[in-house]
Amino acid sequence: MMPPPAASLTPSSPSGLDAVEHEIAHACRDARRDRAEVTLVAVSKTFDADAIKPVIAQGQRVFGENRVQEAKGKWPELTAATPGIALHLIGPLQSNKVKEAVALFDTIHSVDRDSLCEALSKEFSRQPRRPELFVQINTGEEPQKAGIAPADADAFIARCRETYGLAITGLMCIPPVDETPAPHFALTAKIAARNGLTKLSMGMSADFATAIAFGATHVRVGSAIFGTRPKPV
Repeated sequence: MMPPPAASLTPSSPSGLDAVEHEIAHACRDARRDRAEVTLVAVSKTFDADAIKPVIAQGQRVFGENRVQEAKGKWPELTAATPGIALHLIGPLQSNKVKEAVALFDTIHSVDRDSLCEALSKEFSRQPRRPELFVQINTGEEPQKAGIAPADADAFIARCRETYGLAITGLMCIPPVDETPAPHFALTAKIAARNGLTKLSMGMSADFATAIAFGATHVRVGSAIFGTRPKPV
């Protein structure tokens, strides 16, 4: 199924990024953490280049996308114009898109099954690029959501390393929308700690301050920066 076309929206107000940066700094102070420990991933999925360029102009360099095909359609030109941009894949990755994903993205947040690990391992033998890899944990064990169940996480991380030779550096989670996120962040941090992982991709526009309090190193913020996304037709 083809991804929806990128939304053509009025470029975001500079105050969106400024407000998010201010809140991240405040959350870091409250948690007694250094601001440099937290990477802001500006989630630009569905937004076109005209909406993204003002955010780049403000100095933002790390962006997140959900779909490989959508990212391929807009980012090569943007990255060519602005060196130093890092792209993160935060959505599910199909095994047949691994070659393109490895070539395009600097970090993949959604490693979640053995078949994907096998595809990544094979692709790494063909390409010199090595995106940073995060395992996605389905902390709410929601059937409609990707990710490894918490009880299976340790064994899966071990297979990533020992069977497939993948260097896993962190975990990612998306708490259920109808539950308090804090316990899900705490669980993800606990799994990471016992597996020697130092990076945590946790928190979105509504809860990234809470995620920072629980140790998030990457927060994925879209609507608070770019505005409300239009509903699909």
